[in-house]
Amino acid sequence: MTGESFDAVDVIRTKRDGGTLTDPQIEWVVDAYTRGIVADEQMSALAMAILLRGMDANEIATWTAAMIASGERLDLTAVTRPTVDKHSTGGVGDKITLPLAPLVAACGAAVPQLSGRGLGHTGGTLDKLESIPGWRAQLSNEQFRTQLDDVGAVVCAAGDGLAPADRKLYALRDVTGTVEAIPLIASSIMSKKIAEGSSALVLDVKVGSGAFMKNADEARELARTMVELGRAHGVRTVALLTDMSTPLGRTAGNAIEVEESLEVLAGGGPADVVELTLALAREMLDGAGLTDVDPAAALADGRAMDTWRAMIAAQGGDVDASLPQARETHTITAPSSGVLTRLDALAVGVAAWRLGAGRARKEDPVSAGAGVVMHAKPGDEVVEGQPLLELRTDEPARFERALAALDDSWEVGAAAGLTPLVLARLD
Repeated sequence: MTGESFDAVDVIRTKRDGGTLTDPQIEWVVDAYTRGIVADEQMSALAMAILLRGMDANEIATWTAAMIASGERLDLTAVTRPTVDKHSTGGVGDKITLPLAPLVAACGAAVPQLSGRGLGHTGGTLDKLESIPGWRAQLSNEQFRTQLDDVGAVVCAAGDGLAPADRKLYALRDVTGTVEAIPLIASSIMSKKIAEGSSALVLDVKVGSGAFMKNADEARELARTMVELGRAHGVRTVALLTDMSTPLGRTAGNAIEVEESLEVLAGGGPADVVELTLALAREMLDGAGLTDVDPAAALADGRAMDTWRAMIAAQGGDVDASLPQARETHTITAPSSGVLTRLDALAVGVAAWRLGAGRARKEDPVSAGAGVVMHAKPGDEVVEGQPLLELRTDEPARFERALAALDDSWEVGAAAGLTPLVLARLD
């Protein structure tokens, strides 16, 4: 907290007119907003000014540091393994954390993964894991550290003490049209990840229709900004730009994504999920200094599955319980024979959301069994009449709006030009 006091309107005007905020101005406004001295409408105006005018590298670094300083910073120095985390900017069918965290832990690192819930068309890791009977997302700091030492991996909700300024600002951005501001996205993600206390971080920055960043240049700018922030705070940081024009894997939902993750941990699973899991695992192990370990071997020999079972059980989950199933299904079939050339990630994500797998507001419940199963992906040959997509829900009244979301979301043609999954690497 800064001892200096400023006028919120002056801070807003400075940024509105294209000026550069000083370090004391930023430190004051973040602290004052967290304590309720700066009102929501004033921070809304400042967020919009930041969206329109941008911030330079020093402003973003200071803003991020102020958000970290608004709460506690976890101390993981007593953890005996090297610590490394991963963050994805969110997409459709993005269940990668589920197989990745236990895989990297099985290879000798400690993975402290503070995750979130889904909002809109993008899925949330905690929602997926909560489809496992008994599993709990809330852990105390002591439970968090103990599990890191005992199991090597924790996936849980962030505590209230971690970057409270971000939690307050995140909710405000969501209702003021300022979610897309790159300085605010970067500082939001990195303040939580740095406060989490990990020594190394790998970022999975999605680009494409199903991502928040639709444009490759914007995604690259976000990735570069976050890598610089991590480095400035002493966290070894690398980013992969990955394609999110097509959903990841063959499921988008909650329990159905857990089932698919278990296939990967058992040595199978969809090729794209396995490819991205291994690419991120290798980056994480490199960041942790474990360059002589082959993560593919840990998938093949069952070590990753053993760590998954220990991780889930440590948080109260019944690893042998049946996962929830939706009561109703509706199948969409191929209108003609040929090759599936396109399957739009955003459309599939919105359909899964409308079936009950996602939420429009943070407080909305989600259905564990709802979602979309993809029987074909771009590049697959299909025959007229064969199943393309299977919609699952507990409420059949939801099918109509989900089907509307999928209008014009796929194409069958002669051949598909496939986009690489990993588009670029920034370090």
